[in-house]
Amino acid sequence: MFAVIGLVAISFSAIYSAGINYENSFKYVSMQALALGIGFVGLLLLARFNYQYYKYLDKFIYILSLLLLISVLIFGTVKRGTKGWFDFGFISFQPVEIAKIMFILVFASFLDTKSKEVEKVSFLFFSFVILAIHLILIMMQPDFSSTLSYFPVTLILLFMICVSPFYLFCIVIFGALAIGIPLLSTFINMHLKISPSGAFLTSLVFFLKMNLNWLYIIIAIIFLIMCFWWFLWKLKIRISIIYPLVLCNVIFWGCITSIPLEKSLKDYQKKRLVVFVNPKIDPKGSGYNIIQSKIAIGSGKFMGKGFKKGTQTQLGFLPERHTDFIFSVIGEEGGWVIAQLTLFLYFLFIWRCLIIAKAARDRYGSLVAIGITTMFVFYAVINIGMVMGMMPVTGMPLLLLSYGGSSIFSSLCAIGILLSIHIRRHIY
Repeated sequence: MFAVIGLVAISFSAIYSAGINYENSFKYVSMQALALGIGFVGLLLLARFNYQYYKYLDKFIYILSLLLLISVLIFGTVKRGTKGWFDFGFISFQPVEIAKIMFILVFASFLDTKSKEVEKVSFLFFSFVILAIHLILIMMQPDFSSTLSYFPVTLILLFMICVSPFYLFCIVIFGALAIGIPLLSTFINMHLKISPSGAFLTSLVFFLKMNLNWLYIIIAIIFLIMCFWWFLWKLKIRISIIYPLVLCNVIFWGCITSIPLEKSLKDYQKKRLVVFVNPKIDPKGSGYNIIQSKIAIGSGKFMGKGFKKGTQTQLGFLPERHTDFIFSVIGEEGGWVIAQLTLFLYFLFIWRCLIIAKAARDRYGSLVAIGITTMFVFYAVINIGMVMGMMPVTGMPLLLLSYGGSSIFSSLCAIGILLSIHIRRHIY
């Protein structure tokens, strides 16, 4: 709680400074304070509630999470091109933030219950079904950034119950194909602006733009995998037919999944996801955010420019300064010192989360704690890497620091569940 309170204090000062010249400081701080108050009530209630009941209510929790995601598609309002908000006038709420926590509770229950069946293909299939339904409903909004956090949580939880490394490899391949294929053509096209005479890149773009059916490519890859398996079999290297069949299925569905994903992503989103490699390709467009963020962090130097004195922040050069790029504000006005303090508090928080996971009284509690910890780590790594130009601009907030009522509320609820696990670690 010391780390959480420290991060929240830094968050409020940065949010206030980010909006001071735009007459939004009081609005941002007051709305964040309201969400923080509601979140702390949720934290206390969930800390007192025995987390083990979630395991017995897993079906109800999963159905409730689906109803939330379906309801927002019907009754939700559109913000920034995403129909993912319930608007109550003075306050709005994004149900996907709570749905993520519900998914962790349900998926941990499934893994704990089916832990003896990890070697079965059916186990992996139902794991994907639980995951896929959430992802499909979220992509219908569409909210690409929210779906990203599901993959590391799923991967780490499967690893924790000793799922075969081959299955984990299949999940990575699936995600790489589903996300990589839509971005490949965009990446090459943007780099052709620097080297338009590159023969290889030109040929590759031409190949990608041909009316060649992707189905033929998928069939060819699957055929090569089966031929390689047959070759190993002839060499008396006995590998079960299950492995190549599962891999072929993963490749097929990864490619198929990339089709609706490509349609749901707008051109500017694709560019933002690949431009971090070289922001100067499009300095006034998709690369602008990263360039301004790096200038802000770098100009803070050791001690920072001082509270409310950051030029990039106060003059409006830094975009989304109170949400996605809040760490840039901290780096510019607080300098290396406050940035390191922020990272230290985050490290302390994550370390305590891992201790809670290790000391949990049962495997279910440990899995839930690991899932929540993975979520916080993933958001922190992606967001901080993003503002420093080391990760793609995904629109993912820095939990506990970025402005957002839904984000701070769901984060505090997750911390309440962690406290519930820790409080009951010696109760048998």
